[in-house]
Amino acid sequence: MKDNQEKIILGIDPGTTIMGYGLLKVSGNKTTMMAMGVLDLKKYKDHYEKLGKIFNRTLSLIDEFKPDYLAIEAPFFGKNVQSMLKLGRAQGVAMSAALYRQIPITEYAPLKIKMAITGNGSASKEQVADMLRRYLNIPADQMLPQLDATDGLAAAYCHFLQLGKPESVKAYRGWKDFVAKNQDKVIKKGEK
Repeated sequence: MKDNQEKIILGIDPGTTIMGYGLLKVSGNKTTMMAMGVLDLKKYKDHYEKLGKIFNRTLSLIDEFKPDYLAIEAPFFGKNVQSMLKLGRAQGVAMSAALYRQIPITEYAPLKIKMAITGNGSASKEQVADMLRRYLNIPADQMLPQLDATDGLAAAYCHFLQLGKPESVKAYRGWKDFVAKNQDKVIKKGEK
């Protein structure tokens, strides 16, 4: 960060079964976890009801903590088109809540987040959670069993690491931009 002004970062790991979130307070180079948790959507059968819950929970987090930034995990390309569509919708409604409150949004690919936290783009969720626990001095008994919560916190921490060097932030303006910047991850038609 360029100044010592206090900033708050909301990180979200979107999902239609479980949405993870984490909030960081940043003062200069010092970070403190403010909160982390999950929105469990398993009991809701209607997909649109789940999207409404995601929007409302994201909005309530924004209204409660007043974040300066939203860092959100970008959907990854998978083989199941329906799952990707649902995940994209979950991400979209979380982003809509931030846009509604005029919070700047940055998307981070899962690989980028893992690399920023652990130095290894193929690190496990458990490794990411353990590194965050160490970096943020989170007591073991405050760690949640749902790793979606630490994935949300990881998105926020990744954004913190990028604040001092904005030229290295890999923000995407949409799917075409993501594809253009990630040619090595894109499966071309006819390939397996």
